[in-house]
Amino acid sequence: MIQLAIAGAAGRMGRTLIEAAHENPQTQVVHGFEQPGSSKIDRDSGELAGIGNNGVSITDHIGSTDFDTLVEFTSPAATVEHIEYCRANRRQIVIGTTGFSEQDQEKIEQAAQDIAIVLAPNMSVGVNLCLKLLEVAAEVLGDAVDIEVVEAHHRNKVDAPSGTALRMGEVIAAALDRTLADNGVFSRHGQTGVRGEKDIGFATIRAGDIVGEHNVMFAGSGERIEISHKATSRMVFAHGALRAAVWLSHQEPGLYNMENVLGLG
Repeated sequence: MIQLAIAGAAGRMGRTLIEAAHENPQTQVVHGFEQPGSSKIDRDSGELAGIGNNGVSITDHIGSTDFDTLVEFTSPAATVEHIEYCRANRRQIVIGTTGFSEQDQEKIEQAAQDIAIVLAPNMSVGVNLCLKLLEVAAEVLGDAVDIEVVEAHHRNKVDAPSGTALRMGEVIAAALDRTLADNGVFSRHGQTGVRGEKDIGFATIRAGDIVGEHNVMFAGSGERIEISHKATSRMVFAHGALRAAVWLSHQEPGLYNMENVLGLG
């Protein structure tokens, strides 16, 4: 059984992870922690997650080596700090955090020389299947279509476009021998001029309690192909993250993604 630590254990995603781990016979939560000063410190993590008392109280620090794998859906700054702890103590880590800087990414890659890491902007099995479909669609349709990525999330999401939307754009760009640095269009306002033939456009919606929706449009002359994914529960991300944690337990140090976990890459 994989012994898990949950970062941000009292938050919405943390509670969902604890509930999912409780339902998974291959995983067990043995440590949960929050930011110092949280009102949830010393509360039972199982009670917070709605599964009943599990004997694992919320602490204010990661400082426990009694786990195999950390599951991380927090902030870039916190995640980078936790990675250093895991690296020093040879603990594996599953990262669903988004919004990393290039410097953060370098730190993750360096840590992966010593520990096994799964890094994915979206842990949903369905989203990662969509990534494969997008690659195939881009290769087949080529430059004959205009490509637009539209994503929607809840009002509290702080980064835009979403990490998933950017990953979708990266997969498409790679298949077409383009880059988002050269061809990504992230803002349109006023007199924008004619659309560039190789543009990959992004549009962002932030509203209500939308869990996560992504739609990629391949629009040609006379027809339009759309590949979409809609998440209606955070549980899909939790199940994917736990699947990654179980898979990671059999891997050597390195940086992996969900395509590796699902055998798609």
